[in-house]
Amino acid sequence: MSTTKTTTSWQERYAESMMGTFAPPLALIVRGEGCYAWDEEGTQYLDFLAGIAVNSLGHAHPDLVAAVTEQMQAVAHVSNYFASAPQIELAEKLQRLTGAGAEGRVYFCNSGTEANEAAFKLARLNVAGGNRTRILALNDSFHGRTMGALALTGKTAMQAPFAPMPSGVQHIESTIEALEANIDATVCAFILEPIKGEAGVLTLPDGFLRRARELCTEHGVLLILDEIQTGIARTGAWFAYQLEGIQPDALTLAKGLGGGLPIGALVTFGAASGLFQRGQHGSTFGGNPLVTAAANAVLTVIERDDLVQNAGRRGEQLRDIITGLNSPLISGVRGRGLLLGVALNEPVAAELAAAALKAGLIVNAPNPSTIRLAPPLIVGDAELAEFGRRFGQALATL
Repeated sequence: MSTTKTTTSWQERYAESMMGTFAPPLALIVRGEGCYAWDEEGTQYLDFLAGIAVNSLGHAHPDLVAAVTEQMQAVAHVSNYFASAPQIELAEKLQRLTGAGAEGRVYFCNSGTEANEAAFKLARLNVAGGNRTRILALNDSFHGRTMGALALTGKTAMQAPFAPMPSGVQHIESTIEALEANIDATVCAFILEPIKGEAGVLTLPDGFLRRARELCTEHGVLLILDEIQTGIARTGAWFAYQLEGIQPDALTLAKGLGGGLPIGALVTFGAASGLFQRGQHGSTFGGNPLVTAAANAVLTVIERDDLVQNAGRRGEQLRDIITGLNSPLISGVRGRGLLLGVALNEPVAAELAAAALKAGLIVNAPNPSTIRLAPPLIVGDAELAEFGRRFGQALATL
């Protein structure tokens, strides 16, 4: 006979069953529709975080639901001993959308951190033309929490409990001067985020990516862009590097690509496509039919409904709404498209995010002085107006 107490709260059950790697959950979400979600008590939330830039099409988008349902009824998983039609279709779409073209290649995995692990190994293979033992990354960057991805992450406090890190990674400042002082023939790769999302939605200096591309080309260094948070139309372009008129040697993707299902990808360009050889990397679940069918549906809807343009236009509207609130607590807005950071004059971001939740608005605080906004790409006038009302209400409590 079961001894489980039916009166035990979900918070108690969570605490007694889940490993303590996360903070206590803010709510128990039971369903979503479009840009809204509801908890078990029926409270409605306007979701302006989208699962941390994951739910590109919002919640329960009918095209995504249909694609996943149809694929599950056919075949969900076949292992990497076999190919599937959705897998090939998605790889070809990414070749086209990234500009990698016929010389590009795609590797599928299950998350952003796995994509960056693959990129780490790709970097190690770039040894031609010199004694290339160094990988460069940026201070205050975030690339994931597994050991290789954590070594790339420029946050010493996160690394400290797990030291020593895999060797060979050097973190530099996000300045053009630091690029010029550090990129040389001893570097195999330089990995960076076009916008540092976890650091507070911090943009890079003007001309930074273009100068990085020039120096990497000059010295035979792989330029690897982590677009896990900025990619898939979030910044008002398919990929943030396209706004700068450059092309990387490799690109890591995840989050918005699956629209809520777990998928990651490493896309290579040109000569970098020949570095990995058979047996040097792999994934049991990576690129299985179910998740690639979902990703195909996401990309199809984004193209069909012109959500790339929508992200750019709605991002400008969102900036205007925030500025129009005339709050003395707000000092500015950073970012591009629908990845924005609201800069605060005081370190009260956690308190403001909590107040927003009470007002029925989901946002988050990546650092003490920033509120991060990453609404679904489908966001429209009605949701933006409702954001202004609820965010204004939260600001008023502080």
